[in-house]
Amino acid sequence: MTAATPAPDAPANNDAAPERAPVFDTKIALVIREDLAVWQKLNVTAFLMSGVVGANPEIIGAPYRDAAGHVHSSLSVQPVIVLAADTATMANIHRRSLERGVATALYIEEMFSTGHDAANRAVFAEYGPDTARVVGLGLRAERRVVDRITKGARMHP
Repeated sequence: MTAATPAPDAPANNDAAPERAPVFDTKIALVIREDLAVWQKLNVTAFLMSGVVGANPEIIGAPYRDAAGHVHSSLSVQPVIVLAADTATMANIHRRSLERGVATALYIEEMFSTGHDAANRAVFAEYGPDTARVVGLGLRAERRVVDRITKGARMHP
C-alpha cells in the first residue's frame, strides 16, 4: 500500500497516521509440544512452516532488499503465531484438525531419528491418528477455525 502523493502546493503532513497493517481473514498457527529440547522445537518449527508455505504459496511476498542493495529471500506476508501445548493437548488439536478437515503440516516424534525425507515419510506412514506421537502441527485456516482447533494451547514462552 502506498500513500497518495500530495499536491505540489499542499502543506506537508507530518502528523499522518502510520500505515495500517493488513488484516487477514486467515491465521497461521504452529503448535509445538512443550517438552521438546530447544533444538527440537526450532527444527520442528522450521519444518512445519515449510509445510504451511508449501500448501499456501500465495503467502510469500516479494524479496527483501537492504540499504546496500543486497537482495534477500522472500518471507511470509502473514504473521505466524507459535503456540505450546502438552502431549494431551497436542493430541486434541490433532484430532480437531482431522475432524474439521483442515490440512495440517504434522511432525511426529519418530521423525527425529531419521536423516532425510524418504526416511521421514516411511516412519510417518507407520502411524495413524491414534498412535502418532505428534510433536508439532502447523495450519492456516480461517481465524475462528484456527482458534477453535488450537484451543488449550498457549503462546510459546
